[in-house]
Amino acid sequence: MSVPIEFDGADRAAVMVMLLGEEDAARLLAGLSPEELRTLGAKMCEMGEIGPSAIADAIASFASTAGNAGISAHGRVDEVRKLMTGALGEVKADSIMRRVAPPENAPRTPALEIAQWLEPEVLIPLVQDEHPQAIAVLLVQLEPATAAAVLAGLPEPLHTPVVHRIAKLGPVSPEAIAILEETLAARIAGVHGIKRLEMGGVREAAEIINSAARSVEKRVMPGLNKLDKKLARDLESELFKFEHLLELDPQMMGQLLREVESELLIDALKGLEEPQREVFFAAMSSRAADGLRDEIEERGRIKRADVEAAQKAIIAVAKKLAADGTIVFGGGGDDDYV
Repeated sequence: MSVPIEFDGADRAAVMVMLLGEEDAARLLAGLSPEELRTLGAKMCEMGEIGPSAIADAIASFASTAGNAGISAHGRVDEVRKLMTGALGEVKADSIMRRVAPPENAPRTPALEIAQWLEPEVLIPLVQDEHPQAIAVLLVQLEPATAAAVLAGLPEPLHTPVVHRIAKLGPVSPEAIAILEETLAARIAGVHGIKRLEMGGVREAAEIINSAARSVEKRVMPGLNKLDKKLARDLESELFKFEHLLELDPQMMGQLLREVESELLIDALKGLEEPQREVFFAAMSSRAADGLRDEIEERGRIKRADVEAAQKAIIAVAKKLAADGTIVFGGGGDDDYV
């Protein structure tokens, strides 16, 4: 028997999303902010069994649609992860899910959990005198935008060694976590039973760099190339993904599309779902967008390798335009002014 639930606004939103079909839910989630997604994802994972009567009482407009089916709690986290991935892509969805539904065996780290809610200007003085390894462990647990702001606010000599350690992080010992805990919260006696955590990696480092101002990348990458050429190449390959183009506003997307051949764009967009294609269509005239839709449909099936090759070619164009300042990714461009 379902336990009566007193819904607040976030609870109602979570139920509404779970009642939608996967495609409709993904389209809705794509329009939310990161904070809204964290709140909604947490509610969806926490609510447990939701019976028909609770749905009818909380959301009258959905009562007739809900019927007697209810919403099962079985496989809820996997369902939420799938919806988030459809809306945001794998990288961003993983970041959200690590925070709203961490693995059951994940250690509790109270101070690090608190750090995720602090503003960059609060975090910077807490860690700026710490070893780059400790800073790296902290940054990989923050949202990429927050981590980028903290990195940019640290003394410049720390930038390259911190990014180097983020990209090289693997298993992190309990002692390292305990030291960081003590740094962030002096009154915490210690953390018990912590298992080794797999943290960081090239993808995490790239996410932070992508969210930072371009001047940070310009400072870090040459120094990183001197420290570890292979790692620098791996990081470079992760810095721009095709999904990052979805963050461009229509004006910048238009600048990019003017430099891309139609045949190349058709192949590249074949690998995207319709909601993601709309970001590209929005930068075109209605006539051009309708024509491109027809050409994509007429193209039929093509090899995944051809899609990836086309996307890589467009990424190369985007990199060139970003280098000369025509389009801007991450933290709103260079932080140097003249």
